[in-house]
Amino acid sequence: MAQDRRLTRSALLCSAAFLLIAAPQARAQTAPAAPAVAPGSASKRTFVPADFARFAPKTAYDMLVQVPGFVIRAAEVERGLGQASENILLNGERISSKSGGATAELQKIPAGNVERIEIVDAATLGIAGLSGQVANVIASTRKASGQFAWTPEFRAHYSDPVFTRGEISYSGTTGRLDYTLGLSSNANRSAAGGPTVIYEPTGTATEFRDDKWRFNSNSPRISSRFTLRGDGGRVGNLNLSYTPYWEDYFETSERDRVDGVDRVRRTRDKNPGFIYEVTGDYAFPLVGGTLKLIGLRRFEREPYSSTAITEFADNRPDEGFRFSRDGRTSEWIARSEYSWKSGSSDWQISAEGAFNKLDSDTRLFELDAGGDFDELIFPGGTGEVQEDRYEVLLTHGRPLGDNLTVQLVAGGEYSKLSSASDVAAQSRSFFRPKGSVSLAWKPSDDLDLSLKFRRRVGQLNFYDFLASVNLTSDTENAGNLDLVPPQYWEADFEANKKLGQWGTTRLRLYYRLWNDIVDIVPIGLSGESPGNIEKGKSWGLESKTTLLFDPIGWKGAKLDATLSFYGSRLKDPLTGDHRPFSGNGRRQINLALRHDIPGSDWAWGSGANHFYPEKTVRLTEVGRQWEGPWFVSAFVENKDVAGLTVRATVGNILNARSYWDRLVYTGFRTTSPLSFREKRDRLIGPIFSLSVRGNF
Repeated sequence: MAQDRRLTRSALLCSAAFLLIAAPQARAQTAPAAPAVAPGSASKRTFVPADFARFAPKTAYDMLVQVPGFVIRAAEVERGLGQASENILLNGERISSKSGGATAELQKIPAGNVERIEIVDAATLGIAGLSGQVANVIASTRKASGQFAWTPEFRAHYSDPVFTRGEISYSGTTGRLDYTLGLSSNANRSAAGGPTVIYEPTGTATEFRDDKWRFNSNSPRISSRFTLRGDGGRVGNLNLSYTPYWEDYFETSERDRVDGVDRVRRTRDKNPGFIYEVTGDYAFPLVGGTLKLIGLRRFEREPYSSTAITEFADNRPDEGFRFSRDGRTSEWIARSEYSWKSGSSDWQISAEGAFNKLDSDTRLFELDAGGDFDELIFPGGTGEVQEDRYEVLLTHGRPLGDNLTVQLVAGGEYSKLSSASDVAAQSRSFFRPKGSVSLAWKPSDDLDLSLKFRRRVGQLNFYDFLASVNLTSDTENAGNLDLVPPQYWEADFEANKKLGQWGTTRLRLYYRLWNDIVDIVPIGLSGESPGNIEKGKSWGLESKTTLLFDPIGWKGAKLDATLSFYGSRLKDPLTGDHRPFSGNGRRQINLALRHDIPGSDWAWGSGANHFYPEKTVRLTEVGRQWEGPWFVSAFVENKDVAGLTVRATVGNILNARSYWDRLVYTGFRTTSPLSFREKRDRLIGPIFSLSVRGNF
């Protein structure tokens, strides 16, 4: 309780900072923060609103996605706020938030408020954690304005339509205060259906299933962001968000058996919950530098229940189970960053305390002959997991020449990890070094190169510590109180090449050496659960090329091609043989063609997406679940329908399907016989969507 009171006070300090800088006389206009790099820097590409005019963007995000060759990298799941990972800055600053980050903020900024977008190399910035190209969006609130989008979607088979997907936001300024208010709804409807065949070990089909499932979710989000600027570079930000959500999954499986009684199995999952987050930061000059104080409070309530009931054609009593879990996750973060400049060098020292906690109450029930659910003993399902973490990092960046820049980050973290269930408890502490070395080199005006070496510590899913059941796939995790966060060394190389009037291309290569990889491991004599595997490695190649077709006379047409190929290797905990990380991606291809017809408000285009994963490996089964092989879509767009941009899209034109092919064993797959093989081939069908977007 004392710790919570201290953290509450630290978070409130960030809000109180607004009162400290609001005292001077209000001004009529707020100027944007200075760009992250000097305007004349050779390592920067600058785009102004006129560069995006043909796309008729409504938001800052609409502009950013059209930057040639730039790939938006979403924020990684971090321990606390940690180092920056999302490669987007707003007015030279990272967004201190875990609910959507900079991407969500850009979707609420009207395009008319954007002054320019700078693409710079991360090593030229004084921000630890970033690598490769970074987008710095310079925006100011010139006048009060808003934007909205409505994106309903309809599917031809199985799914309910969605009418409640969209967003609306309003930005304005009053004196020294800039504000953005937003309401969004990320509603989703998905579904599939089709045959599943069960084979006995000899290959003979023994059961034919007709499966249908649908998933409905609604997650309206209310958010606000306030920025208050004072004299002498004092800046305060306050971010507030609240997101209630409702998720509902329903599956019906009609099962015709060759050698037994036919049956119907119905599964229903419900997950109603809410998330709220409060984040504040305050930056002010101090002793020749700038001190920034950050506080965050995040809480999620996530009750979950899953019920599976099987009905038999011969009227025997129904069989079934119910799994319920009431989880409460909370996070407190207090962080400080002190930055200063010494000659041509940039320095920063940061300190952070992050406190994460999970409380979970889990119960398992079985359906009796009378139709009532009787509670079963379910050891290891109920418990508490808590981690207290402290981190200190020193960052130093400086130029080594006219076109060469280096950034060094060194430090470490101390953490205490406590876990307890209804059957056991333990507490451990760790010290882990962290840091990175980044180099940015611009050998010519049309080529940028960067190289980064870093040591990172990953985040854990606290639910993996406790026992759980998945009734949809008929799997069970025993829980594992011995889990520790994964760690890795990484080498990351990125090259960005301008192709003149043809566009741009980007290539990224990375290689990681892992310790304590999280994968499925044996628990006890016959259990399995997420656990740590001592060593492993992974690697990848990612490229994005933007080709402009103006040079061949196809004015206004372009192709964005993103290609990703991945590999990984670890020792299987049962066989000792090498295999890829369970469920890791193997390849991903995204192609997007767009043609803005010159001299008109019309545009059309198409897209093709392909993703193929590695097999998911458990101790009792091996399988691959995926959708494809290709999702192909086409759209037509008019950018001035009474001032609105209207787009109609048809998705899944080539009828990509949902597949699952798995082998299930009676026990551990190395010592037990095969129980059955399951092969799914489900129809998804075409997807129709409409987008109506505008400003006000």
